[in-house]
Amino acid sequence: MVMESVRLPGGETIEFEVHGAGPVLLLAVDPRPVEGEQAASMRAWGADPALGRSLIDGLRDRFRVVAVGYEAHVMASPRPGTLTPDAVARDLLAVADAAGADRFAYYGYSWLGLAGLQLALRTDRLSALVMGGYPPIDGPYAQMLTVTTTAHDMARAAAANPPQPTGPAEPGDWSNAQVTTSEAQTGQFVTLYESLRGFDDRAALPALTCPRLCVVGGADVIEYPEQWGGTVVDIAGPVVRHRAELAGLGWDVSVLDGLDHLQAMQAAAVLPVLRPWLESRLDPAAPPVPR
Repeated sequence: MVMESVRLPGGETIEFEVHGAGPVLLLAVDPRPVEGEQAASMRAWGADPALGRSLIDGLRDRFRVVAVGYEAHVMASPRPGTLTPDAVARDLLAVADAAGADRFAYYGYSWLGLAGLQLALRTDRLSALVMGGYPPIDGPYAQMLTVTTTAHDMARAAAANPPQPTGPAEPGDWSNAQVTTSEAQTGQFVTLYESLRGFDDRAALPALTCPRLCVVGGADVIEYPEQWGGTVVDIAGPVVRHRAELAGLGWDVSVLDGLDHLQAMQAAAVLPVLRPWLESRLDPAAPPVPR
């Protein structure tokens, strides 16, 4: 393992780790496991505090994995007003440059899957794109703008009038979940989805030429309560409905039956799909993966 860092176009410095050898895979995950109370809370909600490490360990023997905790970076150094798709793409390319990767595959999940799509539309350097936890067609851009705007309003209200601590909400209980992020942290995601307000994913997809895979959980639908705008963020639905259309546009699609948003991002669910697909697309000698 090699730990490196690079100064991003906006001036901040970000660290990344390089593991293994082979075709380069830019993995948008934090290689450092979360610890302490935050780790316990993540486990309670079904998340893996060591997800990045688990993915790295499952890929490093076959690929040169460049792992960058981009989400952790923007949460530690938030960029309200400047976290646009262009800026995210420039940041990811800066990491690839620092790793000496002229060509590279990319994997990201949820909004980082969306970031991969935006990256692929802005560069011809991708050898493959894997978009996890976000649909390439009919993405929930308007819904996510509503959710992030609501979170931002809650963070602003909490800063002006801090709520009394009530203890952690039960896992999955969005009705009693409190926003613990700051105005700046939530505001940067409002900026991201505001920037995508007019984005037409269906019109954009024909421009992509690299091999590409979409992975979603078959039960990935998040229903937010009224205080969150009563918004329904449907990740699985567009992929299932438009599976044939995606195939016609050159996408491979994997729907992980019965898994929700958090379950479908776990290494045990992702690696059996991700690893053989990347091998088949990046190594001509590897056996093909059925479409």
